Amino acid sequence: MVEKTVGQIVRERAAMHPTTEAYVYPERDIRKTYKEFDEETDRLAKAFMGIGIAKGEHIAIWSDNKREWLLSQFATGKMGGVLVTVNTSYQSAELEYLLKQSDATTLILGEEFKGTSYIDIINEVCPELKTAEKGAVSSGKLPHFKRVIVMGENQFPGIYTWSEFEAFADRVDDDQLEERFVSMEPDDVINIQYTSGTTGFPKGVMLTHRNVVNNGKLIGDTMNLSELDRLCIPVPFFHCFGCVLGTMAAVTHSTTMVIAEQFDPKRVLQMVQDEKCTGLHGVPTMFIAELNHPDFASFDTSTLRTGIMAGSPCPIEVMKKVINDMGASEITIAYGQTESSPVITQTRADDDIEKRVSTVGKPHAEVEVKIVDPVTGEQVPTGVPGELCTRGYHVMKGYYKNEEATRNAIDEDGWLHTGDIAVEDEDGYIAITGRIKDMVIRGGENIYPREIEEFLYQHLSIQDVQVVGVPDPKYGEELMAWVILKEGQQLSAEELREYCRGKISRHKIPRYIEFTKEYPMTASGKIQKFKLREMSAERTEKTEV
Repeated sequence: MVEKTVGQIVRERAAMHPTTEAYVYPERDIRKTYKEFDEETDRLAKAFMGIGIAKGEHIAIWSDNKREWLLSQFATGKMGGVLVTVNTSYQSAELEYLLKQSDATTLILGEEFKGTSYIDIINEVCPELKTAEKGAVSSGKLPHFKRVIVMGENQFPGIYTWSEFEAFADRVDDDQLEERFVSMEPDDVINIQYTSGTTGFPKGVMLTHRNVVNNGKLIGDTMNLSELDRLCIPVPFFHCFGCVLGTMAAVTHSTTMVIAEQFDPKRVLQMVQDEKCTGLHGVPTMFIAELNHPDFASFDTSTLRTGIMAGSPCPIEVMKKVINDMGASEITIAYGQTESSPVITQTRADDDIEKRVSTVGKPHAEVEVKIVDPVTGEQVPTGVPGELCTRGYHVMKGYYKNEEATRNAIDEDGWLHTGDIAVEDEDGYIAITGRIKDMVIRGGENIYPREIEEFLYQHLSIQDVQVVGVPDPKYGEELMAWVILKEGQQLSAEELREYCRGKISRHKIPRYIEFTKEYPMTASGKIQKFKLREMSAERTEKTEV
């Protein structure tokens, strides 16, 4: 266990590898060494202090993977501000909820994202901004809210430009920064991440220096990262995948971060080639988009060694292609959730291919895992599915201002209940077979959609497939498969059912099959199965009529 703050890690790495590149933005032609990164984040930490942000104060940040986001993450780690990460796809009601629930005093934002004006949205949420003096916002709806900073130099009423904000650093000297720096403890909250809120309102997960520093370190250890590695990070920073599995895993190992502001499969392949990346992160849909890009074969990805595929279940066939076609022979699977900082288990670089494609690996060091019967709470034997629970340094401090939800998630013995169904094999490897909510019960038979998805992925015409349960008057639930076909391929529902017959049990063959071009997704690239279930129920109701 590392008992250090985020800021201490940056300083340690800058001292050890001052000339190693810390980060590269190929699209912006920006390259900075670890020494420069340390100096930049010191100056920005002073700016946060100079503008009046106290230790423990909440700073919301809302943009794609801009350099200002990266620097803010590590600068707040030096002066004790709590970074509240905002989903890039949020609209006005969601932003208002987050700013209010988190008690944020400050919002740092990009001007826009994919054609949506963030400036217009914050003006809608806080109309007082247009007439406010910069840094002195007074909002009826947001009693704690004081200031807005834009990542850029365009002037907007009531909003600091980035250079105006940075100039506040001149008000703070080295001794004042040092006093703040040494006042922080590893157990202090440094980050609040809002869960995507697939049920009810999003909850603010409070993560500490100890949570994210150690999780990042153990992730990088498992990948064998070092100062010789160059990790391509196209996953969003606002999600733990970006800011723990990505930036924190890299910085704890002096690894170079090669950053894409937004995901684009061709751009990522270009970065991997031009920057000679040794690692690449992505959710399965990203890897699928890269592998299926018409120009894929023209890119040289031979420098790839490692990376992480995570965020949602990783199809076995996709994993094999990443190893064989991309050359990432040591690619790992990581599993966890925001509430566990986030990684609980991970496959190892030297695990055989079977373990790496059929399990999510073993628990990290310092992490306890048990699998229990969701009804009785009793531990189940090896090979029997149950709910995965975990305990250790990585469990969140709790949900911000939500003690009831915290008690529901973490029991009195400190076990975090994940809501995921898992099976442990005799070697200690864990397979995730679904969410408790995803499990389909058809005529008394428990069916795990993941198993059927893995089978259907093997069909040569199928690019992606998702299976969900839909209500049925006779069996309680029936199966529905949503299929994305590969470019130029044709397949009928009946042909797909015929493919299943004799290979999987009759009750596992989807009764309903729909072909689609895309799935409802979160901004972090996860497929929203709850929306697929809603769409499926609507379709089947119409069919029944």
